[in-house]
Amino acid sequence: MHLGSVAAEHPDRPAVIMAGSGRSVSYAELDAAANRLAHVLFDAGLRPGDHIAFMLENRWEFLAIAWAAQRSGLYYTPVGSRLQADELAYIVDNCEARVFIASAAVADVAAKITADTPRVGLRLMLDGTADGFTSYQDRTSAAPATPLPDEVEGMDMLYSSGTTGRPKGVKPALPLAPMGTSNPLTQLIALLFPPDGTSVYLSPAPLYHAAPLRYCMSFLRFGATIVIMERFDPEQALQAIETHRVTHSQWVPTMFIRMLKLPAEIRERYDLSSLRYAVHAAAPCPIPVKEQMIEWWGPVLHEYYAGTEGNCFVYTGSADWLAHKGTVGRPLLGVVHVCDEGGSELPAGDVGTLYFSDGPTFEYHGDAAKTASSRDPKGRGWTTLGDVGYVDADGFLFLTDRLSHMIISGGVNIYPQEAENILAVHPKVVDVAVIGVPDPEMGEQVKAVVQPAGEAGPPLERELIAYCREHLAHYKCPKSIDFRDELPRQPTGKLLKRVLRDEYAAAARQEASR
Repeated sequence: MHLGSVAAEHPDRPAVIMAGSGRSVSYAELDAAANRLAHVLFDAGLRPGDHIAFMLENRWEFLAIAWAAQRSGLYYTPVGSRLQADELAYIVDNCEARVFIASAAVADVAAKITADTPRVGLRLMLDGTADGFTSYQDRTSAAPATPLPDEVEGMDMLYSSGTTGRPKGVKPALPLAPMGTSNPLTQLIALLFPPDGTSVYLSPAPLYHAAPLRYCMSFLRFGATIVIMERFDPEQALQAIETHRVTHSQWVPTMFIRMLKLPAEIRERYDLSSLRYAVHAAAPCPIPVKEQMIEWWGPVLHEYYAGTEGNCFVYTGSADWLAHKGTVGRPLLGVVHVCDEGGSELPAGDVGTLYFSDGPTFEYHGDAAKTASSRDPKGRGWTTLGDVGYVDADGFLFLTDRLSHMIISGGVNIYPQEAENILAVHPKVVDVAVIGVPDPEMGEQVKAVVQPAGEAGPPLERELIAYCREHLAHYKCPKSIDFRDELPRQPTGKLLKRVLRDEYAAAARQEASR
């Protein structure tokens, strides 16, 4: 149940294949690379409980670095490859990293943070060097390819997306168990999506996010082959499934939408029959989108709701979803409680803040206030990810939206996810965000920001508003629509609504001051 044991039994089996370049890395090669870096970290004075951070594009060495830390009993924090210097410096310093690893592709940003990250004692760079950095290849090539003695399990420490402010590190308890000890995620994967040495797992998203990283690491424990896309492209994803006979994969709803909007002749061109499990998470999936995906790919879709914090795991397969359309499933880890603002539990069908008990606990590193805000008001120790939803009479959970996204217009609570789900499937819409913008009379008004598929203008604005009103109460629909060439999204597809809301709020303040 870990990289070294698979490498010992199947050294020549492909561990990682890069979808774009075709570069294939065997289990023996990946294991040796992880061991060499583990020795470098040990020689630099790092011991179980210490911390490293790294900033890389999608490449096979990403997983070698993660495994080096994992088998050394360290915390490790992968950092988004698109961050700017101040954002990067904040995370590297906040997580108390003693080693920072970057690639030449991000050297311009990585080299700027030295003065702001004084805890870092060793800086390594792949494919070149920059001021203050040592060559990763030179340093690791001289190290032994054998494992450290007495290996113990480490843990990732990932940062929240920062959609509502500064990102916060989610710090779990460090297991420090013998290397190869099973963990809750591998147990869930074995139960729900059982992989083995013949499995091929496609990862189309950036590896620095929770699900891509943790699932790639977990599937390697089962001896599967990981196919990594350097970046997501809808047709190239279909091509990768056919070329590599992919059996398992993981997606976010925006990827489904973009694949569905490919011309029919392209969608029908590729053989997807090898797929047994197409897992999706990270955001609510519009019902029409999931219906079309199940019709196209068959009942291989599996959905879960969870978070970087690891306090819950809610799951549904295709059959249960079709019987409860829109659900994210029933809890397999943690017990869900739907509560009002005072923390009192609500009956089935009522919408409230979602809390979970009887699951793993967590803290936000260095932020006691944010940690406290994630607990229920009545002091029972229940934790929330800040989402809003309800549970039906059969115990299936439905997400309404994030609490931080709620629009209050004329004293009425509006959850914009409903309008987004309607507009996202309109054939003239490539992407959409629905937000609340300042309104002098109503407090906030509902606005949509749309990336159009073709020509934009007042006729399309009227068409989209009318389309939304055909499906939703008028007060939930946008009063106006602005058009953009592109919406602010993370590479995973997560919409950065904070960026849009801040922009409109600043414009409203400027207008009021005139």
